[in-house]
Amino acid sequence: MNGTVVVVGASVAGVRAAQALRAEGHQGPIVLVDADSEVPYDKPPLSKQFLSGEWDADRLRLLTPEDARNAGLELRLGVAARRLDPAARRIELADGSELAYDVCVLATGAAARPSPWGATSGVHVVRTLDDAAALRSDLRAGGPLVVVGGGFIGAETAATAHRLGCHVTVVDPLPSPIGRVLGPAAGPLFADLHTRHEVATRFGRGVTAVTGTAGNLSVVLDDGEVLPARTVVVGIGAVPNDAWLAGSGLRVDNGVLCDEYCRALGVKNVYAAGDLARWYSPGRGRHLRVEHWTNAVDQAAVVAHNIAHPEDLRPHAPVEYVWSDQYDWKIQIVGCPADAAHHTLVGSFDGASARGAALYADETGLLTAAMTVNWPRALVDCRRLVAGGTTTLHTAAARLDRLTARPAQTSGAAT
Repeated sequence: MNGTVVVVGASVAGVRAAQALRAEGHQGPIVLVDADSEVPYDKPPLSKQFLSGEWDADRLRLLTPEDARNAGLELRLGVAARRLDPAARRIELADGSELAYDVCVLATGAAARPSPWGATSGVHVVRTLDDAAALRSDLRAGGPLVVVGGGFIGAETAATAHRLGCHVTVVDPLPSPIGRVLGPAAGPLFADLHTRHEVATRFGRGVTAVTGTAGNLSVVLDDGEVLPARTVVVGIGAVPNDAWLAGSGLRVDNGVLCDEYCRALGVKNVYAAGDLARWYSPGRGRHLRVEHWTNAVDQAAVVAHNIAHPEDLRPHAPVEYVWSDQYDWKIQIVGCPADAAHHTLVGSFDGASARGAALYADETGLLTAAMTVNWPRALVDCRRLVAGGTTTLHTAAARLDRLTARPAQTSGAAT
C-alpha cells in the first residue's frame, strides 16, 4: 500500500509507527500531526532526568526535523486534529485545513487527569514538556512539596524532588503505593522505600481540598489534617485523548476500541496505537488499554506491519513490561501483577543493596507476572517464563532462589 498515511499524534506510538512504516517498505506520503508545537519528545524522563535538570529538552527528542526529512515524513506540529471523517477519509484540523488519507493511525495518547481541587496556581501535573519545565522552575524555589498520588508518576516525582532537596510528602488513598499495579504483595516494600529516604507519607488518606496560591498552599486530608505546601503535584491517573473523535463512527469507550490487529472498530482504514488504543486481547478475553511506553512501541510496530502487509495480519499480543526509577531502585515489571491470586518474594529488598523479585501466579499456580528490583538477570528469566505461560510459581521461585543465598518468602496458597 503506497497511499497517504496520516498519523495523528506525535507520541512515541505515533513516531514509531511512522518510522516503522518506512522500515516495512511503505513508499507513499506519511504525515505526522500533533497539537504540541514541540518537536516530538519522549515522556518517561520528564519526571526524572528532565525534572532534575540532568537532561535538557534536546536529549528527549524522538525525532528531529532532519530525521523527518531523511525519512520522508511531513511534520504538521502545533495544530490539533479536530474531527475525523472516515467516510470521506479526511481529517479536519484546528486551523481549518483538512488532510486526506488512505490510512489513518490514531496515536493521540492520554492527558493527565486534572486536579479536581480549586487552587489555580502552584498545582502541577507531569505529562508534557511544558508541565515538567513549569514544575522544575517551582521546585528550584524550594519549600515543601505535596504529591497527590502514589503511582509511578507520583513516586518518581517525589524521588526526584527529594534529590533536589525538597521536603516531600506523598498522599494516596490506597494503603500502599503502586497498589493498583502490584497489589498488596509488594506495596509495603515501596512504602518503606519512601520512608527510608525520609519522604513523608500519608497512605490510606484522601485529599478533600487544595487551597491557596503558589508558595502558600494547603492540602486538606479526609481526616482533617492540613499539609502546608509551596508546590503541589497531582498524579491521579490519565484520560485518553479521544473527545475529538465524537461523531466519527468509531467505537470510543475509555479509548478507541480496536480488534486484535489494532484496527478501529466501526470504520475502515483506521488503526490506533499507544495510550489511546483499547484493543481486544484474545488471551485475556477482553479489551485492554495499557499506558506503558513498551506497549506503545510494540503496538506501533504491529500497526505498521498490518498497514504494509494486510495479507499477513499480525495480532498485538504483548507480554506487558514497564520500568520505573525511584530513589536507588530500578523497578521492572513484566505481566499484570494486579490480576494474580498468589505471590512469592525472592531475594532481598533491603536498602540500596536490594536485589529481589516478587513473583505472581494465577489460581492454577502458573506464573503470570513478576516485579524485580535491581536484578536484571532475574528480569530476563521472568520475562521469558511469563511469555512461555507454562511455568509454575514454585518452579520460577526455585529458579531465582538458586541465584541468591536468601530463601523465598511465600504468601497465599502454596503451589
